[in-house]
Amino acid sequence: MKARLPLCLLCVSLFCALPARGQSLTPTEQRMQEQGMVMVCEVDSTIRESLMYSRPDNFCGKVLYTDIHHAFLHPRAARALALAQQYLHEERPDLDLIVFDACRPMSVQQTMWDAVKNTPKQNYVSNPRNGGGLHNYGLAVDISLCDSKGDTLDMGVRIDNMDSRSHIDREAELVSEGKISAQARQNRELLRRVMKRAGFMTLRTEWWHFNLVSRATARQYYHYIR
Repeated sequence: MKARLPLCLLCVSLFCALPARGQSLTPTEQRMQEQGMVMVCEVDSTIRESLMYSRPDNFCGKVLYTDIHHAFLHPRAARALALAQQYLHEERPDLDLIVFDACRPMSVQQTMWDAVKNTPKQNYVSNPRNGGGLHNYGLAVDISLCDSKGDTLDMGVRIDNMDSRSHIDREAELVSEGKISAQARQNRELLRRVMKRAGFMTLRTEWWHFNLVSRATARQYYHYIR
């Protein structure tokens, strides 16, 4: 399989532009806010964002977030992410976290599922009929590291790559086979270190995905975004 271009070559990452409170939010963003979600950049404006589903260069090949322009999370997750940014700056003040997906409406989850069901890629997408995933509760984030210019670091493969090169439990093997570089592995380890220190949990099959709570906890105590 031919490797895709690094995400940093496909998009330009910018700091979140803060809308005035109560203004400039789209209907979907207003709905997320009304259901208790907060804008990540209102919690920590140094965290960068480049929502991959607001562009067509994602695994569905089309824009899925037609009126979502900012990353939203449950307040608990947003505070934990700000803490992870703090921990990252302690180790590498020249780097920032960059968010590629956060809170995801269940309606978009259905579109994603329809694109992959009955294919090998369905293992990478949560089925809405089973309650969806942690993104739908605002308790998961897809994230990477970027430099001061907003260019993402080498992680071996881009976010949303749906094959074994994304798996975090095979990284030593992937390096030895030349499928990812040793530097990419170190970058992944740095990302995991600061995210886990802030309270997030990893996902075995996706180096970029982090959950704040378990799926069972989310379904018992939280509400998903429609």
